[in-house]
Amino acid sequence: MEWRPAASLAALRARAELYALIRRFFVAAGALEVETPIASHAGLTDPALESWRTAWTGPTGVQPLWLHTSPEFPMKRLLAAGSGPIFQICKVFRDGERGRRHHPEFTLLEWYRPGWDGERLIAEVANLVRLALGQPERPVEILSYRQLFRDRLAIDPLHATLAELAACARDQGIAGGEHLSLDRDGWLDLLLTHRLETGLGRGRLTFIRDYPPSQAALARLRPGPEPVAERFELYLEGVELANGFAELTDAAEQRQRFEQDQACRRELGLPVPPLDEAFLAALSAGMPEAAGVALGLDRLLMAITGTSHIDQVLAFPIERA
Repeated sequence: MEWRPAASLAALRARAELYALIRRFFVAAGALEVETPIASHAGLTDPALESWRTAWTGPTGVQPLWLHTSPEFPMKRLLAAGSGPIFQICKVFRDGERGRRHHPEFTLLEWYRPGWDGERLIAEVANLVRLALGQPERPVEILSYRQLFRDRLAIDPLHATLAELAACARDQGIAGGEHLSLDRDGWLDLLLTHRLETGLGRGRLTFIRDYPPSQAALARLRPGPEPVAERFELYLEGVELANGFAELTDAAEQRQRFEQDQACRRELGLPVPPLDEAFLAALSAGMPEAAGVALGLDRLLMAITGTSHIDQVLAFPIERA
């Protein structure tokens, strides 16, 4: 087995410098650094993500635990307990993810701003990323999800039929698209990842906001004739860096979404983690209105160091762990 680190010493120093910069940024901004458990009695229900399962042998026997895919739930419990603005740099885990930009264990920066909306948080994300890149004048572009699809694919993602979405994928020359049978979000994700993402954030920071309601995840919905999820994503040089929300604080609606996810996982034959009842109790107790975001630090570090593979910024990737 190779014992040497995959990342250069320069990349390791760049990581340390990035963490120090982030901590200075948030201390100056009045946010508290926190630490929450990486293992929980509940797991993520999102059908698109897979948690790692482990176990704890305690006084009552063996209890299953789930490694978190994000520190979101315990951080929101801290918000409900009156923490005020908080941030965290931590390791997270997602099973089945490996590739040039993916690793099953990676580092997230996650932070929450009570009383803020998505627009204000987008501005802060842009300021932090430009500071980390050493490019304070890098332009910022903000597009709606609907505008992006209309302008670049000439299709309306909120109203197109499954047949129209499939035809768009075929017309765009997506290999094997004609053999796929996907739901609406499946087609939209295929078009986004295979035809739109690569052009986003070129020479700028591109934020995509106002996602379809079906892609709300943990975001609240903005009501109106055309309801949208108050969610945004940040792209830099064709790579997704961050995913943020104006946070859902309605415990009943959140439970309903979790239960729908569980039903979907059962239909797909996937493991069904238990609901995070402590998180739902925190919402019921009164989590303040807030905006929050998770930013992938390994991908940001790749941009800072000009590297093309995530292994080049990791000391010991999974194969060398």
